[in-house]
Amino acid sequence: MSRVGKMPVAVPAGVDVSVKEDQISVKGSGGVLMLTQNALVKVTSDAGKLSFVPANDSREANAMSGTMRQLVNNMVVGVTKGFEKKLSLVGVGYKAQAQGAKLNLTVGYSHPVNKDMPAGITVATPTPTEIVIKGADRQRVGQVAAEIRAIRPPEPYKGKGIRYADEKITIKETKKK
Repeated sequence: MSRVGKMPVAVPAGVDVSVKEDQISVKGSGGVLMLTQNALVKVTSDAGKLSFVPANDSREANAMSGTMRQLVNNMVVGVTKGFEKKLSLVGVGYKAQAQGAKLNLTVGYSHPVNKDMPAGITVATPTPTEIVIKGADRQRVGQVAAEIRAIRPPEPYKGKGIRYADEKITIKETKKK
């Protein structure tokens, strides 16, 4: 059995988890998240803990039990604490400005780039060269951060562009005669 799948998910106080035949719903102070249930995994709830058991002895069911457990754990953490990604802008004149659910970027193009945030995702700019993306759904927070980074990915010669706060860019040496 999957090592991750063996561990139960502890449901803290203030979080309501409902397991139905076709979906799992997690409700907390950070919002409501839903996940479609997989037929290969049996989910049981007892005394504030969720257990994930493979429905049969196949390799796919074993792998899916660990995957489902981690997805539900991320949902529980998301509705209690939330997730965040930090991006930094490197380059002369590069700046970001958050206006409600919009992010305005000036990153070296002849026009400013405006990015609308999906529902459930908030964006903040503590400084003009930092972007903080927050939300309850881990996958959506990471996806929005990746889309913003893709607007101007860091280039390998000077390192200019939008990068994750913890990302290290290897600078290449320019061609010599």
